[in-house]
Amino acid sequence: MNEPFTLEITYQNKPLEFPAAFQRLGYTYRIVVPINDVSYVFEPDKEVQYRVLAAPADVQPDVGLLWAIAEKLQRLGNL
Repeated sequence: MNEPFTLEITYQNKPLEFPAAFQRLGYTYRIVVPINDVSYVFEPDKEVQYRVLAAPADVQPDVGLLWAIAEKLQRLGNL
């Protein structure tokens, strides 16, 4: 079930689309979202709140964008 999908969000009043991939890992899963050639890995915690795993040390991520993606994943999980 590692199917790619398109993640659509609105960030700073702009519609954005990102390719994403669902990755099953034993009893849990991760969602990988590439942004500007950097793959960010989002995973749910016990309360199904999404968190992003650490970005590479040489990358300065847009934290607001990562929050927006995590919130969208949260809403999708509650459908």
